[in-house]
Amino acid sequence: MKPNYSVDRAPKRSDEPIWWGLFGAGGTWFAMITPITILVLGVLAPLGVINAEALSYERVSEFATSIIGALFIIGTLALPMWHAMHRVHHGMHDLKFHTGLVGKVACYAFAGLITALAVIFIFMI
Repeated sequence: MKPNYSVDRAPKRSDEPIWWGLFGAGGTWFAMITPITILVLGVLAPLGVINAEALSYERVSEFATSIIGALFIIGTLALPMWHAMHRVHHGMHDLKFHTGLVGKVACYAFAGLITALAVIFIFMI
């Protein structure tokens, strides 16, 4: 005898795929790009392995105002924040702090604010 599986023909729409997508992108960025950035800017440059002229103000400013540089800076600031706020939102639920819609809006609004500030910062350079 076959089990009777019921399929919901009209499932409720969810916004979770958007947040999980940003969570995944932020986690990937933080795991793959951030360590290299820290290595280059926080270890190799101060040790003199990288020529100081390569990180001069003019070159860094030129990079930051290019489209690739602007996207890199925005990604570095915004994507890990989406990852972190998604973790905070679900972590609160796991710890039995059921904040409901208010907690969700607060977490994602904060990540959105950081993203907006990153974009504004780039356009002000």
